[in-house]
Amino acid sequence: MRLVTFAGTYLDWFGNLIYSASRGPYSTLYYIVESRDWSTKWDGRYITKNLNRQGLVKAKTATTYWGIRNQIIHLGSRNLFLPDVWREIDASNKIIFTWFHGTEEGGSPLELAMIRDLPEASKKADIVHTSCAISKENLIKWGVPKDKIVVIPLGVDLALFQAVPLEEKKKIREHLGIPQNKIVIGSFQKDGTGWGEGFEPKWVKGPDIFIRAIDKLSRQYDIFVLLTGPARGYIKRELDKIDVPYKHYYLNNYLEIPRYYNALDLYLVASRAEGGPKAILESMAAGVPLVSTRVGMAPDTIIEGDNGFLAEVDNVEELANKAGKIIEDRTSTRTVVENALNTVKDYAWEKIARKYYERIYSNFLGE
Repeated sequence: MRLVTFAGTYLDWFGNLIYSASRGPYSTLYYIVESRDWSTKWDGRYITKNLNRQGLVKAKTATTYWGIRNQIIHLGSRNLFLPDVWREIDASNKIIFTWFHGTEEGGSPLELAMIRDLPEASKKADIVHTSCAISKENLIKWGVPKDKIVVIPLGVDLALFQAVPLEEKKKIREHLGIPQNKIVIGSFQKDGTGWGEGFEPKWVKGPDIFIRAIDKLSRQYDIFVLLTGPARGYIKRELDKIDVPYKHYYLNNYLEIPRYYNALDLYLVASRAEGGPKAILESMAAGVPLVSTRVGMAPDTIIEGDNGFLAEVDNVEELANKAGKIIEDRTSTRTVVENALNTVKDYAWEKIARKYYERIYSNFLGE
């Protein structure tokens, strides 16, 4: 049994038991998050906060399903449900779990075990949630019944991520020690294996593709790379090899990240598979033009040349060429940014949380 699954303490278990017993049947949503302060925990916070604020359903986050009976449980990531945890959740609950992305090619033994167990595990779930059409297609291919799958995208906090004027961008760069005359390209993700230095790259995140695209761009433009996120050792080592300057900031608080977007000229997603990534919505909201491979939510969200740019997976040439368009054609880029700012309004967390209620949770209330 994995530690991340059993992160809840005895007090969490006892609190869940007492609280769920005091509530009416299927009246409370428990959104289960990982104990680490990482992406899925913020999803849970935003979803539950907006559900409560709009008076749609009583909702709370928890780090364990222990002790919960006759309520609605949403496990916010595949790691919290698979490959074996699903067997232990009390069957009196209505159960939803989220699967953001996965891949058979290049998948770890754990990931392959999760894919293998999907057909059986999905029998216990009432609904399987995912964030994009690509992941839905994969889930069906791997044996999840089509009628159990609900696609609802990720959201973004539009009060947190906002575009800033040029003068503010210059001040942020000065504070971060980034030269004003550089073309600043962002990469804010975890793309190394484990939680250490991350010298072993995660194939699915495409750090090798990112480096090759940066190498190509650096031969024509004066590039600077801004990194955040843990386990970036591989990227930093490879940037040193190709002599491209960079800075890396490990942020302890997600709320700090908007100003790093505000330092960028463009954002580059080079992944081979994603459920989001959130960087697509965050870039749009921060007024940063982006190029993304056709992964996760990118084909669902980006209209080629209108609000962003798309490249085929593993196509270094296409990634670099489209990044070059952003660098060279400032007039068209301003239009792309304006269109993206309009697009991202539909992904505000308050709107996305309502979709969760309408398409998932409302089906179970008070049964």
